[in-house]
Amino acid sequence: MSGMRKLLTLLAVVGTLISNSKAASAEFREEIPFVPTPIEVVDRMLELAEVKKTDVVYDLGSGDGRIVIRAAKKYGVKAVGIEMDSLLLAKARKDAKEAGVSRLVQFRAEDALEADISRATVVTLYMLPWFNEAMKPSFKKFLKPGTRIVAHDFGIEGWKPDKILKLPEPEKKFGGYLHYHTIYLWKMDELRD
Repeated sequence: MSGMRKLLTLLAVVGTLISNSKAASAEFREEIPFVPTPIEVVDRMLELAEVKKTDVVYDLGSGDGRIVIRAAKKYGVKAVGIEMDSLLLAKARKDAKEAGVSRLVQFRAEDALEADISRATVVTLYMLPWFNEAMKPSFKKFLKPGTRIVAHDFGIEGWKPDKILKLPEPEKKFGGYLHYHTIYLWKMDELRD
């Protein structure tokens, strides 16, 4: 069999597998891409949450670990990153070591939707709306009164934020596109629907 025929056969098999999998079903949720949060936005998220040394910061979908590392370095807090991508986890651990905060941070290879976040006093996230809404049961189950949730750009459906901060300066993206960042804050002081 020629190389081209092998490739076409392989592609046909893969296509069949995908079409028969959950990936092709209506229940499949879109993958959340890694989009790094600019450091200026990270700083504003942590400021809005009023992070202090006694806090434990959890970043859901922590990517390269920048929020976790920044929180540990700037505030001296313990911080945990939850991430499923092994390459991003490796980078986060390397960057934490280079930043001198390895003793304060932990990066866990987990699905944030199933993670125990009960130690968190601050939760940060830059995820898509479906994910934020899917986290509501975990937030209600695990988070104690006084815990702050800070989300970048996407809110939590049905939950009115305690504060919204729209950053005045846009980020200049590729192609001249301007992106205005919005940060949302919720305090778990009351039972939310």
